[in-house]
Amino acid sequence: MPTQIKLLTVNFLLFCCFLSVSQTKDHSKTNKVNSPINKHLADASLSIKEAKLELALSNIIKAKELALKEQDKTYMAKTNIILAKLYRELGDLKKAKKQSLDAITILEKYTNEPSLTCSYAIYGSVSIMLQDYDIASKALEKALSIAEKHSIKNRIGIIKLNMGLLALAQDNPKLAIQYFNSALPIINSFDQHYSKAKLYINKSRAQLTLNKPDEAKKTNDLAMQIVDKMGYTEIRSACYELYSQIYEQKGEYLVSLSNLRAHEKIKDSLFNTNKEIIAQEASAKLNLNENNVLIEELTEENIQQQRSLKLGRLTTILSIALITILSLLTLSLYKNNNLRARANELLQNKNTELILAKENAERASEAKAQFLSTITHELRTPLYAVTGLTHLLLEESPTPNQKEHLNSLKFSGEYLLSLINNILDLNRLEANKVELENTSFNLKKRINDVLIALGKSAKDRNNKLFYEFNDSIPPKLKGDPLKISQILINLIGNSIKFTQNGNIWIRVNLVSQTENNVVLNFEIEDDGVGISEKKQMSIFENFTQGSVQINRKFGGTGLGLSIVKNLLSLMKSEIRLESELGKGSKFLFDLGFEIFEDQKTDYVEEAKKIDFNVMANKHILVVEDNKINQLITRKILEKNNITCDVADNGDIAVSKVKEHNFDLILMDIHMPGISGIEATKQIRTFDATIPIIALTAVTLDDNLDEFYNNGFNDIIPKPYKTEEFFSKLHKALIKKQIIG
Repeated sequence: MPTQIKLLTVNFLLFCCFLSVSQTKDHSKTNKVNSPINKHLADASLSIKEAKLELALSNIIKAKELALKEQDKTYMAKTNIILAKLYRELGDLKKAKKQSLDAITILEKYTNEPSLTCSYAIYGSVSIMLQDYDIASKALEKALSIAEKHSIKNRIGIIKLNMGLLALAQDNPKLAIQYFNSALPIINSFDQHYSKAKLYINKSRAQLTLNKPDEAKKTNDLAMQIVDKMGYTEIRSACYELYSQIYEQKGEYLVSLSNLRAHEKIKDSLFNTNKEIIAQEASAKLNLNENNVLIEELTEENIQQQRSLKLGRLTTILSIALITILSLLTLSLYKNNNLRARANELLQNKNTELILAKENAERASEAKAQFLSTITHELRTPLYAVTGLTHLLLEESPTPNQKEHLNSLKFSGEYLLSLINNILDLNRLEANKVELENTSFNLKKRINDVLIALGKSAKDRNNKLFYEFNDSIPPKLKGDPLKISQILINLIGNSIKFTQNGNIWIRVNLVSQTENNVVLNFEIEDDGVGISEKKQMSIFENFTQGSVQINRKFGGTGLGLSIVKNLLSLMKSEIRLESELGKGSKFLFDLGFEIFEDQKTDYVEEAKKIDFNVMANKHILVVEDNKINQLITRKILEKNNITCDVADNGDIAVSKVKEHNFDLILMDIHMPGISGIEATKQIRTFDATIPIIALTAVTLDDNLDEFYNNGFNDIIPKPYKTEEFFSKLHKALIKKQIIG
């Protein structure tokens, strides 16, 4: 209510000013094309399109000051039109509506059809946003009527664009597209780029509403081309948001997520322009300019009174001082209350933004989890074929040279599996939810395998690898060999990638040793391009590289060093970096290990003790839908005198178990028809003793109870080590013999 009184007061004062000169002022003479007022208004309009709202406000204030000074009503109306546009962008629709109505009221008394057409069009646009669709329709029809009657062709296309927006708001996308199509040639003829971009993005929305995502994408691409050329920030944000909706409808969730993040990033930057504060500043400054005119008039009146009433000067001064003090106090109280209300409103709006951001983040996280779950299975299945065929080739007496290559292939396959797991578990890594393995291994041989695997890459870049391993380090240690391999492959591979015709040193030294534990220091040093001091602070962050030029020259995801940092943090260590640009880099870290004692054996040692006679002539059912995986598993079993039968899905498996006697079942999980879990549950209804082992590429989470509770005896994740495979088969068959 105070705002309405204030606006009425200002408008009344303006009316009085204009009334006093309306009979003598020639508006046609003052309203020149090259007037400074016109320039300020044109600059303000362009700034609004480019989302430079503070600059727009500055130009509107200057234009209004000049219009008040010249006391030109037409200029005042034009200022109201641009001010309505500004309030519309600031989201203050009530003020936008009032400014457009004020402009219409003035312009209907003067013959200025172009400005009147624009006023009705903006009034209609604001009414659409206020969901006053009847008012919007009448205003736009009025604007179109005036434009066609007076041949104001440059406004007709924009009016039809707004009619399309009205149809779209009323859930009539087909009618909206008709309006957009009729408006496009007119907008094109006048090179109205902003309106053209706005037309394309809303036509794309209409096409998406009609379930035509491909057409919507093509139209949105046209809008983005204009944005790339002209730089309309808010339309770019809307394009990214629409891309996200299009790709979500097409089921491409990763691309949808990327565009949603781009939209949120621009939206955050636009929000940081503090639209609410600009709106408040607009109201304060514009009202202040109008009040300055009033103060000047009051000052002159006081001077006249002082001349005519010399005897009452002291009384007048005291009265004015008292009134001024009271007015200032009243104004101060009013502004404080107003600011408090605006602050509360801003907090509520911010809370709403945070809630929306949280919901968007949750949706993005869900899309990411769904994508990673799908891609895991798809990656593990062919990787099983790689590791399985490698094992079969190693069993066929290869030449020493072939054996070395096959061992490198086997090692690379194991590393790739570890890498897949670590990428999938990146969030869990950062949350310290990933568990470390604790198995025995030969560290010197493990590092040597890494160097063999990376040898070709080093040779291709004409680099020499130097390996220094302290001989006093115990030969067998206990730890997580795959994660150590991953750390070393990332660091050594990083040095190879950023070194050309140079040297790379890998050093492992003994720091300290007790009866059961050792602490080792690892160094990976190169004489490559090096890293600047500025980039050393951020090089271990996700998806970060030294610079855009380095990314273009050397490639990569920028994920390797981040994984290294997280893995070392998990192992209670940290990475250190010493580097100088142009002189090379050195990465250092310390790790503690248990010294391995031969009290327990790993799967490799267990495999050496397996009595393969126990497994000879056993009859095993392999339940697997992938033909290549069937072939690999079957060959591995038959090479050890095990007969096997194959079932392509769970239904066939249940039928075969009913008709034949098997010694063991290897069960896949994801298959057409019923799943492996459901097939196992059905088998357990009539056979409770046969061993069933899950042979699956499904990512295993922390809780394995679902498998055991539904009748599985053990689980072998694909791709597996052959030693682990036979160890678990041997264990299950021995247990069956003992129970039987």
